Amino acid sequence: MTDDPDTDAAHGEAVARYYADHEFGGDVGFGDRPALLVIDLINAFTDPETNLGSDVSDVLDATADLLAAFRERDLPRYFTTVAYEESYGDAGVFIEKVPALRELRLDTPEVAIDDRVAPVGDERVLLKKYASAFFGTDLSTELVTDGVDTLVLAGVTTSGCIRATAVDGMQHGYRVVVPEEAVGDRAAGPHRANLFDIDAKYGDVRSLDAVLGALERFD
Repeated sequence: MTDDPDTDAAHGEAVARYYADHEFGGDVGFGDRPALLVIDLINAFTDPETNLGSDVSDVLDATADLLAAFRERDLPRYFTTVAYEESYGDAGVFIEKVPALRELRLDTPEVAIDDRVAPVGDERVLLKKYASAFFGTDLSTELVTDGVDTLVLAGVTTSGCIRATAVDGMQHGYRVVVPEEAVGDRAAGPHRANLFDIDAKYGDVRSLDAVLGALERFD
């Protein structure tokens, strides 16, 4: 990034053209059975006063809209949280790299899903220890059981758990869709860069309105 917005914009356009000219960024679209995966919208990440948190009010609002649409159509919904035992023996080297993760203790309010997007009924909360929602969880089993072929990702952070789950989702054979208003990060640079990279290689980054519109065919 430079101090000249026009230069930055021109550079961004040039990069986008380069990727398009070299056949990156094809559309994967929706399959026959989408599921919504709400990633780590827990109190520790949605409270700006914590070491891990930031103001993601807009992300919460967009996720609430997605939840309403998926619930209305009785399409699968899953949530994830991250939490560690008192010993942090289940955190591995991750906690050495990010000491702020010590805020995420099992059975504490910090690791509960934010009330603004809280699960209802039999919606499951999957416990994970690392970035990807697939790593060390039974998410794959859930998706196969529910006949899912498309993952819509919402939550935080774009450069961390959203990206890792998008990569693993594609590698597990799922179509991945990311509504850009429904994901967020602590800084704009990593957020934008990772949305660009996800759209170029791993899934479709689309507007919230476009995703909500695509869900209408499942009425």
